[in-house]
Amino acid sequence: MIKQIDFHIAELDSMKVYPNELFYKGNASLLQRKKVAIVGSRKPNQYAREMTHKLAQKLSQAGVCIVSGGALGVDAIAHKAAGAANTIMVAATGLDKRYPAINKNMIIDIEQNGLVLSQFQEGMPSRKYNFPLRNEIVVALGDVLIVTYADFNSGTMHSVAYALKMGKEVYVLPHRIGESEATNDLLLQGKAKAIYDLDVFVSQFGGAICKEMRADDFLLYCQKNPTYEEALQKYPAKIFEAELEGIIEIKNARVYLSSN
Repeated sequence: MIKQIDFHIAELDSMKVYPNELFYKGNASLLQRKKVAIVGSRKPNQYAREMTHKLAQKLSQAGVCIVSGGALGVDAIAHKAAGAANTIMVAATGLDKRYPAINKNMIIDIEQNGLVLSQFQEGMPSRKYNFPLRNEIVVALGDVLIVTYADFNSGTMHSVAYALKMGKEVYVLPHRIGESEATNDLLLQGKAKAIYDLDVFVSQFGGAICKEMRADDFLLYCQKNPTYEEALQKYPAKIFEAELEGIIEIKNARVYLSSN
């Protein structure tokens, strides 16, 4: 059910013009939470994909709500890693549409458990000039802006321009020469700060994050040594994170708790 925001959102005062109307589906109380915006390329490299996932998940575990634009690539990774119940998606269409269509299931999940916002009335399709308007809201809602991968002349750099005009800090991942050239250039110009340690960065928003996953249903499940395919279907985000952290090992297509 599409509803209209009937209260003032102080963060949006930093926009050039406060939206005349804002429509939403989901849990509007997420707007009261501490929020961080994460954006980036639709085609990030593998390093950026992994780091975006880990960063969004750690921020979410620290109680920070993740804001992004629902696009392919970095946006979708950030939303999914945060968990639908702890993410705000700002749409570039009317809320009767779900764009891009490939993210339809993710968007439905956020509508039901998180929050989807739009300044566009029902029936508005995706148009080129909608995206900068959407991006301005994404940036305004976040306490800071994180860009995990971006090339020159990309839409992501418009978001960076908004953040700088609003006086918000911009954070980026350090990349190798020739990769994510736009964010590397931001570092060179002193317009962004690099995130070298995820836990140290996250701690400024919600306290230090324990690197060990708590003994929960997931770990109990892994003790049964399920097949990797079964575990991936049941706990897609946690399997990915636990494997990266070395908490689990995959041997002969089965999941085992790490002996380290």
